[in-house]
Amino acid sequence: MIEIKELTKTFGSVRAVDRLTLRVEPGEIFGFLGPNGAGKTTTVKILSGIMRPTSGSVRVAGLDVAAEPLAAKRAMAYIPDEPFVYPKLTGWEFLRFIGDIYSVPYAEQRKRIPELLEMFELAEFSGELLESYSHGMKQKLLIASVLLRRPRVVLFDEPTVGLDPKSIRRFKDLLAGIAAGGTSVFMCTHILDMAEKLCHTVGIIYRGRLIARGAVAEVKRMASGAAGPRSLEDVFLELTSE
Repeated sequence: MIEIKELTKTFGSVRAVDRLTLRVEPGEIFGFLGPNGAGKTTTVKILSGIMRPTSGSVRVAGLDVAAEPLAAKRAMAYIPDEPFVYPKLTGWEFLRFIGDIYSVPYAEQRKRIPELLEMFELAEFSGELLESYSHGMKQKLLIASVLLRRPRVVLFDEPTVGLDPKSIRRFKDLLAGIAAGGTSVFMCTHILDMAEKLCHTVGIIYRGRLIARGAVAEVKRMASGAAGPRSLEDVFLELTSE
Protein backbone atom coordinates (compact mmCIF):
# COMPACT_ATOMS: atom_id res chain seq x y z
CA MET A 1 0.00 0.00 0.00
CA ILE A 2 1.11 3.57 -0.73
CA GLU A 3 -0.30 6.54 1.19
CA ILE A 4 0.60 10.11 0.22
CA LYS A 5 -0.79 13.01 2.25
CA GLU A 6 -0.40 16.71 1.40
CA LEU A 7 2.97 16.04 -0.23
CA THR A 8 4.76 19.22 -1.29
CA LYS A 9 8.22 19.75 -2.75
CA THR A 10 9.66 23.15 -3.61
CA PHE A 11 12.89 24.13 -5.32
CA GLY A 12 13.39 27.78 -4.50
CA SER A 13 10.31 29.56 -5.82
CA VAL A 14 9.21 26.57 -7.89
CA ARG A 15 6.62 24.22 -6.40
CA ALA A 16 7.32 20.93 -8.19
CA VAL A 17 4.71 18.97 -6.21
CA ASP A 18 1.77 20.80 -4.68
CA ARG A 19 -0.17 19.18 -1.80
CA LEU A 20 -0.46 15.79 -3.48
CA THR A 21 -2.74 13.32 -1.71
CA LEU A 22 -3.51 9.82 -3.00
CA ARG A 23 -3.58 6.16 -2.02
CA VAL A 24 -2.65 3.00 -3.92
CA GLU A 25 -4.09 -0.23 -2.55
CA PRO A 26 -2.38 -3.66 -2.43
CA GLY A 27 -2.76 -5.36 -5.81
CA GLU A 28 -3.51 -2.07 -7.58
CA ILE A 29 -1.64 -0.84 -10.67
CA PHE A 30 -1.66 2.96 -10.55
CA GLY A 31 -0.61 4.95 -13.61
CA PHE A 32 0.86 8.38 -12.80
CA LEU A 33 0.55 10.54 -15.91
CA GLY A 34 1.64 14.03 -16.77
CA PRO A 35 3.63 16.10 -19.26
CA ASN A 36 7.37 16.64 -18.85
CA GLY A 37 8.12 18.76 -15.80
CA ALA A 38 4.74 18.10 -14.17
CA GLY A 39 6.25 16.54 -11.02
CA LYS A 40 6.11 12.80 -11.74
CA THR A 41 9.78 11.93 -11.23
CA THR A 42 10.05 14.21 -8.18
CA THR A 43 7.13 12.35 -6.62
CA VAL A 44 8.68 8.94 -7.32
CA LYS A 45 12.04 10.03 -5.89
CA ILE A 46 10.31 11.12 -2.69
CA LEU A 47 8.38 7.83 -2.53
CA SER A 48 11.63 5.89 -2.92
CA GLY A 49 13.42 7.88 -0.22
CA ILE A 50 15.96 9.40 -2.60
CA MET A 51 14.59 12.89 -2.04
CA ARG A 52 13.03 14.45 1.06
CA PRO A 53 9.76 16.39 0.79
CA THR A 54 9.36 19.98 1.83
CA SER A 55 6.21 19.00 3.71
CA GLY A 56 3.64 16.23 3.85
CA SER A 57 4.06 12.51 4.48
CA VAL A 58 4.60 9.30 2.54
CA ARG A 59 3.96 5.78 3.82
CA VAL A 60 4.93 2.64 1.92
CA ALA A 61 3.71 -0.78 3.10
CA GLY A 62 2.59 0.91 6.31
CA LEU A 63 6.05 2.42 6.94
CA ASP A 64 6.84 6.14 7.08
CA VAL A 65 9.57 6.68 4.48
CA ALA A 66 11.11 9.61 6.38
CA ALA A 67 10.97 8.06 9.87
CA GLU A 68 11.77 4.43 8.89
CA PRO A 69 13.81 4.73 5.69
CA LEU A 70 15.66 1.41 5.83
CA ALA A 71 12.57 -0.67 6.59
CA ALA A 72 10.56 1.20 3.95
CA LYS A 73 13.24 0.70 1.29
CA ARG A 74 13.44 -2.99 2.10
CA ALA A 75 9.70 -3.28 1.43
CA MET A 76 9.85 -1.57 -1.97
CA ALA A 77 11.66 -1.66 -5.30
CA TYR A 78 12.39 1.33 -7.53
CA ILE A 79 13.14 1.00 -11.25
CA PRO A 80 14.20 4.39 -12.72
CA ASP A 81 14.14 5.30 -16.41
CA GLU A 82 17.97 5.20 -16.43
CA PRO A 83 18.85 1.78 -14.97
CA PHE A 84 21.74 1.71 -12.52
CA VAL A 85 23.78 -1.46 -12.24
CA TYR A 86 27.30 -2.20 -11.03
CA PRO A 87 29.32 -2.35 -14.27
CA LYS A 88 32.02 -4.73 -12.99
CA LEU A 89 29.52 -7.41 -11.95
CA THR A 90 28.14 -10.03 -14.31
CA GLY A 91 24.41 -10.47 -14.76
CA TRP A 92 24.45 -13.56 -12.56
CA GLU A 93 26.52 -11.83 -9.86
CA PHE A 94 24.17 -8.84 -9.84
CA LEU A 95 21.12 -10.99 -9.16
CA ARG A 96 23.02 -12.88 -6.44
CA PHE A 97 24.04 -9.52 -4.95
CA ILE A 98 20.45 -8.27 -4.88
CA GLY A 99 19.24 -11.58 -3.48
CA ASP A 100 21.78 -11.46 -0.63
CA ILE A 101 21.05 -7.80 0.22
CA TYR A 102 17.34 -8.52 0.52
CA SER A 103 17.80 -11.84 2.35
CA VAL A 104 16.42 -14.10 -0.37
CA PRO A 105 17.31 -17.65 0.78
CA TYR A 106 20.22 -19.16 -1.15
CA ALA A 107 18.20 -22.21 -2.19
CA GLU A 108 15.55 -19.94 -3.69
CA GLN A 109 18.22 -17.89 -5.48
CA ARG A 110 19.70 -21.02 -7.05
CA LYS A 111 16.28 -21.98 -8.40
CA ARG A 112 14.92 -18.56 -9.38
CA ILE A 113 17.94 -16.81 -10.91
CA PRO A 114 18.34 -19.24 -13.86
CA GLU A 115 14.57 -19.08 -14.47
CA LEU A 116 14.58 -15.27 -14.50
CA LEU A 117 17.60 -15.08 -16.78
CA GLU A 118 15.87 -17.41 -19.23
CA MET A 119 12.59 -15.49 -18.95
CA PHE A 120 14.27 -12.23 -19.98
CA GLU A 121 16.51 -13.85 -22.59
CA LEU A 122 19.65 -12.95 -20.63
CA ALA A 123 20.94 -16.45 -19.85
CA GLU A 124 23.58 -16.46 -22.59
CA PHE A 125 24.89 -13.10 -21.34
CA SER A 126 24.77 -13.92 -17.61
CA GLY A 127 28.55 -14.33 -17.39
CA GLU A 128 29.33 -11.04 -19.11
CA LEU A 129 30.12 -7.79 -17.29
CA LEU A 130 27.20 -5.39 -17.05
CA GLU A 131 29.26 -2.61 -18.62
CA SER A 132 28.74 -4.49 -21.90
CA TYR A 133 24.93 -4.66 -21.54
CA SER A 134 22.66 -2.42 -23.60
CA HIS A 135 20.14 -0.08 -21.93
CA GLY A 136 17.33 -2.55 -22.58
CA MET A 137 19.30 -5.48 -21.18
CA LYS A 138 20.03 -3.54 -17.98
CA GLN A 139 16.36 -2.63 -17.67
CA LYS A 140 15.35 -6.28 -18.05
CA LEU A 141 17.92 -7.31 -15.43
CA LEU A 142 16.51 -4.78 -12.95
CA ILE A 143 12.97 -6.03 -13.53
CA ALA A 144 14.25 -9.59 -12.99
CA SER A 145 15.76 -8.46 -9.67
CA VAL A 146 12.35 -7.15 -8.60
CA LEU A 147 10.75 -10.51 -9.30
CA LEU A 148 13.53 -12.24 -7.37
CA ARG A 149 12.94 -10.31 -4.14
CA ARG A 150 9.12 -9.96 -4.32
CA PRO A 151 8.69 -6.49 -2.71
CA ARG A 152 5.35 -5.24 -1.38
CA VAL A 153 5.53 -2.02 -3.42
CA VAL A 154 7.11 -1.42 -6.84
CA LEU A 155 7.85 2.03 -8.26
CA PHE A 156 8.46 2.34 -12.00
CA ASP A 157 9.59 5.52 -13.77
CA GLU A 158 9.12 5.00 -17.53
CA PRO A 159 9.77 1.25 -17.22
CA THR A 160 9.61 0.36 -20.92
CA VAL A 161 12.27 2.82 -22.14
CA GLY A 162 14.81 0.81 -24.14
CA LEU A 163 12.75 -2.38 -24.25
CA ASP A 164 11.94 -4.08 -27.56
CA PRO A 165 8.27 -4.87 -28.42
CA LYS A 166 8.57 -8.49 -27.27
CA SER A 167 10.00 -7.42 -23.91
CA ILE A 168 7.30 -4.76 -23.51
CA ARG A 169 4.62 -7.41 -24.03
CA ARG A 170 6.29 -9.66 -21.47
CA PHE A 171 6.60 -6.72 -19.07
CA LYS A 172 2.85 -6.07 -19.27
CA ASP A 173 2.10 -9.68 -18.41
CA LEU A 174 4.60 -9.66 -15.55
CA LEU A 175 3.18 -6.42 -14.16
CA ALA A 176 -0.29 -7.93 -14.06
CA GLY A 177 1.14 -10.98 -12.29
CA ILE A 178 2.97 -8.86 -9.72
CA ALA A 179 -0.22 -6.99 -8.87
CA ALA A 180 -2.25 -10.20 -8.71
CA GLY A 181 0.10 -11.32 -5.94
CA GLY A 182 -0.89 -8.31 -3.83
CA THR A 183 1.93 -5.90 -4.67
CA SER A 184 1.10 -2.20 -5.10
CA VAL A 185 2.46 -0.85 -8.41
CA PHE A 186 3.08 2.87 -8.96
CA MET A 187 4.04 3.54 -12.57
CA CYS A 188 4.99 6.77 -14.33
CA THR A 189 4.59 6.46 -18.07
CA HIS A 190 4.13 8.50 -21.23
CA ILE A 191 2.63 5.52 -23.05
CA LEU A 192 -1.04 6.33 -22.51
CA ASP A 193 -2.32 3.36 -24.48
CA MET A 194 -0.49 1.01 -22.11
CA ALA A 195 -1.81 2.89 -19.08
CA GLU A 196 -5.37 2.70 -20.41
CA LYS A 197 -5.19 -1.07 -20.95
CA LEU A 198 -3.10 -2.08 -17.94
CA CYS A 199 -3.76 0.26 -15.01
CA HIS A 200 -6.62 -0.17 -12.57
CA THR A 201 -6.53 3.54 -11.76
CA VAL A 202 -4.70 6.58 -13.12
CA GLY A 203 -3.85 10.04 -11.87
CA ILE A 204 -2.92 13.06 -13.97
CA ILE A 205 -0.52 15.61 -12.50
CA TYR A 206 -0.09 19.03 -14.07
CA ARG A 207 2.18 21.76 -12.77
CA GLY A 208 2.62 19.83 -9.55
CA ARG A 209 -1.09 19.40 -8.81
CA LEU A 210 -3.24 16.28 -9.19
CA ILE A 211 -5.99 17.36 -11.58
CA ALA A 212 -7.69 13.99 -12.15
CA ARG A 213 -7.73 10.61 -10.43
CA GLY A 214 -9.83 7.46 -10.67
CA ALA A 215 -10.50 4.41 -12.77
CA VAL A 216 -9.72 4.97 -16.45
CA ALA A 217 -13.41 5.14 -17.34
CA GLU A 218 -14.01 7.74 -14.62
CA VAL A 219 -11.11 9.92 -15.73
CA LYS A 220 -12.29 9.75 -19.34
CA ARG A 221 -15.64 11.20 -18.26
CA MET A 222 -13.95 14.25 -16.67
CA ALA A 223 -13.14 15.97 -19.97
CA SER A 224 -15.58 17.84 -22.16
CA GLY A 225 -15.58 17.71 -25.94
CA ALA A 226 -17.25 15.68 -28.61
CA ALA A 227 -19.65 12.95 -27.64
CA GLY A 228 -18.76 9.33 -28.18
CA PRO A 229 -15.84 7.14 -27.15
CA ARG A 230 -12.76 9.03 -25.97
CA SER A 231 -9.29 7.62 -25.56
CA LEU A 232 -7.22 8.33 -22.47
CA GLU A 233 -4.86 10.22 -24.75
CA ASP A 234 -7.70 12.54 -25.86
CA VAL A 235 -8.63 13.26 -22.26
CA PHE A 236 -5.03 13.72 -21.15
CA LEU A 237 -4.33 16.27 -23.89
CA GLU A 238 -7.52 18.17 -23.10
CA LEU A 239 -6.92 18.30 -19.35
CA THR A 240 -3.29 19.37 -19.69
CA SER A 241 -3.76 21.88 -22.51
CA GLU A 242 -3.18 25.58 -21.91
